[in-house]
Amino acid sequence: MADDESAGGGALAVLELLAQEAPGSRFEDLLHEARRSGAAQEELEELSRAVELARSVRDSAGRRRQREAALAALVDTAHDLTSPYDIDGLLRVITRRARRLLDFDMAYVSFNRPDGSAYVRTSEGETTALNVGLELGDGQGLGSLAQARKAPVWSADYLADDTIPHAPGIDEVVRAEGLHAIIAVPLRHGDTTLGALYGAERKVRHFTPDEIGVLLSLADLAAVAIEKARLLEQTRDEVTELERFGSRTNTALTRVRYLWECHARMAGLVLDGAGLGTLARAIADALDGVLEVRDPGGRQLTVTGVFPPGGLAEETITRAALQAQTDRRPVAADGGAWVAPVLAGAEDLGVLVLSPSAPLTDEDVRLLQLAGQSVASLMLIQRGTAAAEGPVHDELLQDLLDRPQGSDLHLRERTRRLGIDLDTPHVIVVARPEGGELGKAVAWASSYAYRMSGLKSVRRGCIVLMLPGTDASAAGHQVSAELSPLLGHPVSTGAAGPAEGASSMAGVYEEAVRCLDALTALDGVGGTASLRELGFLGLLLSADHDVDAFIGRTIGPVLEYDAGRFTELTRTLDAYFDSGGSPTHAADSLHVHPNTVSRRLERIAELLGPEWQKPAAALEIQMALRLRKARTSLRRRVP
Repeated sequence: MADDESAGGGALAVLELLAQEAPGSRFEDLLHEARRSGAAQEELEELSRAVELARSVRDSAGRRRQREAALAALVDTAHDLTSPYDIDGLLRVITRRARRLLDFDMAYVSFNRPDGSAYVRTSEGETTALNVGLELGDGQGLGSLAQARKAPVWSADYLADDTIPHAPGIDEVVRAEGLHAIIAVPLRHGDTTLGALYGAERKVRHFTPDEIGVLLSLADLAAVAIEKARLLEQTRDEVTELERFGSRTNTALTRVRYLWECHARMAGLVLDGAGLGTLARAIADALDGVLEVRDPGGRQLTVTGVFPPGGLAEETITRAALQAQTDRRPVAADGGAWVAPVLAGAEDLGVLVLSPSAPLTDEDVRLLQLAGQSVASLMLIQRGTAAAEGPVHDELLQDLLDRPQGSDLHLRERTRRLGIDLDTPHVIVVARPEGGELGKAVAWASSYAYRMSGLKSVRRGCIVLMLPGTDASAAGHQVSAELSPLLGHPVSTGAAGPAEGASSMAGVYEEAVRCLDALTALDGVGGTASLRELGFLGLLLSADHDVDAFIGRTIGPVLEYDAGRFTELTRTLDAYFDSGGSPTHAADSLHVHPNTVSRRLERIAELLGPEWQKPAAALEIQMALRLRKARTSLRRRVP
């Protein structure tokens, strides 16, 4: 009975130690005390058996607590992984948790690229800068094995393990970090792997199944979180792109609205009867540049400002204009300029030349094309208006030419209603198409007269234009230059003026007709003739025979030089021509040295130009000298 109590007391003592969660040394002390007290062998065996069972129970409880702690840590980790991290932030959480759960010295994550290569994305616990960004290659290291097998792979001493495919770069990092034991588990997501999660120790370590299971569970949680983070980043990128697209769309809509407003403004100007200059300024303001409108012949109709220094190369603009007309759209020219066609159906009405202050956008180019259409509309309206008002203009000019002595007040009122001021200088141009086609020329003349604020009529098979201005010759050349390309054959023009007042227009018209007749007689068909260009013939043709103007135009610089310096260049000219163009004989008649005559002739050449001795010029100079001498002689006879 005593033995039973002793045995029962020993078992009870073991249970008490187990209940107290005593350390293992207390169980050893209990056995040692029983042996020392001389307990029987059977009693010692039963006590040893009880201690062994207590140790087993305690180890099981410890493993259970460790598993429960791991599971709790995994739950906490799962909770952490649900937070909205970016990928790099999420990977830092994963590696930190891996170190804490399994007491690793170092933890890191590798990622796979689409091409199959892998690299270390993030690391925790490293002592060098070699690990992050390390290229792992394909099929090398524990990570490749783990992903290929889709199962954990580990080595208690990595560098000494010949069963692993080593790579120089990986081994270099392992040596630098002083690592021995390494475990890799795949980051599995469905049937694919995103990379691998690694744990490493700086001593030899054999990983238990529980540790491997915990790390594998952490890797599975991490893979789900990583994929979620990737989707979140992708969603954010898509949202950002949608926001950018929305911003671009809003900007485009704003620009389209602006284009519509600009086009509506241009259309309003056209319908309100604005002039070409007003419409061009509106276009230039909308496109922030300098705009030039040219006719089909390349001549400037209007310009809104001054082009940049150096201007635009004419050859470049001509080439771009041809391309624009061919493509029927605006074309970029060298130097940042743009050329847009002005078209009405198949009819070429000219081009727009734009020098913008900044590069044009696609919307700006579209607006420039619309601007060309607006200018074409305005030109067609002006042409139609000119055609509608043509009979009124024709009748008025006929009255001015046929009834110069009619009621000047009545004519002034009629011209005023048409917007023509007869108190300003006007010139008359008589144009005769040499190809026999007058209908197209008359239509053009109506539009041209309307555009230039003048009058047009048709008399004796010729077009008559009364145009504001003071240079008859320039007006005649301009008419010929615009009308000849349109008709495809030469146009002869005679021009006269300027003159002011209704009563003077008939006389100016007669002078223009005489100039045209003189041009024909001189075999100058297709050219332009004015009193100034005909020289002394113009003097003879002129109704008022303006001798002073002819003399001043021919030898005026010489007369002014003599008057200002008391020289004798005019007398030298007389002597030179009287002697047959011999400087020596002229010197004899003037009683001066031949060198003096030579120096005077050089001065005359500077004043009259280097071609003063050519036959035509010399003839006019002699005519002017004789007229001057005759006029002086006649004036001396006046009592």
